[in-house]
Amino acid sequence: MVNHSTFVLEETTIADIQNAIDRQELTSVQLVCLYLKQISLHNHRGSNINAVIEVNPDALHIAESLDAERLQKGKRGPLHGIPVLLKDNINTGDAMHTSAGSLALADSYADEDAFIAVKLREAGAIILGKTNMTEWANFMTENMPNGFSSRGGQVLNPYGPESFDVSGSSSGSGAAVAANFAAAAIGTETSGSILCPASANSIVGIKPTTGLLSRFGIIPISSSQDTAGPMARTVTDAAILLGGMTGVDNRDPATHKSIHAFETDYTKHLKETALNGARIGVSYHFCTKELSSSEKERFDESIEVIKQQGCEIVIIDSATPLEHVEWDYNVLLYEFKSGINHYLQQHTRLDSITSLKDIIAFNNANAAKCLRHGQVLLEESEKTSGTLTEFEYLENRINDLRKSRELGIDKVIKEFQLDALLYPGDTGYGFSAKAGYPSISVPAGYDENGRPIGIVFTSPAFKEPELIGFAYSFEQATKHRITPKL
Repeated sequence: MVNHSTFVLEETTIADIQNAIDRQELTSVQLVCLYLKQISLHNHRGSNINAVIEVNPDALHIAESLDAERLQKGKRGPLHGIPVLLKDNINTGDAMHTSAGSLALADSYADEDAFIAVKLREAGAIILGKTNMTEWANFMTENMPNGFSSRGGQVLNPYGPESFDVSGSSSGSGAAVAANFAAAAIGTETSGSILCPASANSIVGIKPTTGLLSRFGIIPISSSQDTAGPMARTVTDAAILLGGMTGVDNRDPATHKSIHAFETDYTKHLKETALNGARIGVSYHFCTKELSSSEKERFDESIEVIKQQGCEIVIIDSATPLEHVEWDYNVLLYEFKSGINHYLQQHTRLDSITSLKDIIAFNNANAAKCLRHGQVLLEESEKTSGTLTEFEYLENRINDLRKSRELGIDKVIKEFQLDALLYPGDTGYGFSAKAGYPSISVPAGYDENGRPIGIVFTSPAFKEPELIGFAYSFEQATKHRITPKL
């Protein structure tokens, strides 16, 4: 057997790993050791990325068992023996904590795996550890630094640890993937928390249709908008990971609407010609009015590449309804209290933390450690009834749906006969989040300082196959991603 030290870890894909194991040049045990070595060198040392908050103590044992199973029975599929990281708000019923980055839940062990964690284990994936994140998925206070949590500290961007924003609450997942700490990771999004860190860390992030993946066992913000999603260095790996997590879950009613839509293999949509003949809309003025000159330059270049693939770009600036989809967190304020109180009762074993009120009290009692940036949003949410009966909540929920779907994305797609919408990486995530519609972020280059820039394709519900095709076609035409110099 070839020594595993000859295997090049940087930028390796799931297919590369499987091919190396099939050729007996690598084992999953050796692979886990390589990723653990990378974490040891750059998580709390070297570039001090601080993206991994906890390592699974059973990772090597699981790898050993999967290596033995492969020899005896063959591999289960493309995820067999592949190490992945989970965001620290996704339950695992093992020796790892699930805390959402909060010291209040630092000692909390979930009683069972989240549905998507079960699916990943069934597919043969190795849950290597948990990633740091913006505390409470950035729903704790206003002006919370992206990537900061009281339990885990500050996540840094591998492309500019001292200068570039790591972005979004799935910051640890994004930075870990970019820094080659695992083959891929899982993030979660309520509004921009997968797409923005993917863009900021030059990786691919898929924010699925709300209901394509079960939310059971994930610390919530919003029952309306929450979803988990894959984050990887290539569109192919993100597609593999997405297919490994789908399925109807009776504990999450939203998944029942996916019963005729979900797929277990999205790789069949990876076509270099996917953009040929497509019509993609761009609300150009709306998308670019706040971009820097280099961001606008990268976006313009991306549009030209997409055109060169045979796609028709349709400018939809004239009175586009998307400009009227307001970004606000009114609905989230009401849904957070309802969701977090239910989660704490159902999934944690902490007698002292059973409600949002208890979290706020814990933070106040430990203010020096817990409240460096305050807890304004937690306190505002606690003032709601927790029953979702308020007039303001119901009106805002209905208006969000109407403006983002009926008068927003659906209207634009139909009126201009579009296949998808396109926007720069961190400008348009809000309206797809409110609609519960899917998006995919793909690297689109770097600015003059080397800061990553991405673009995002968005479409109506359950159009993940088309989006994956568009992103893959763009990725193969550009191959923008480069490895950060740690």
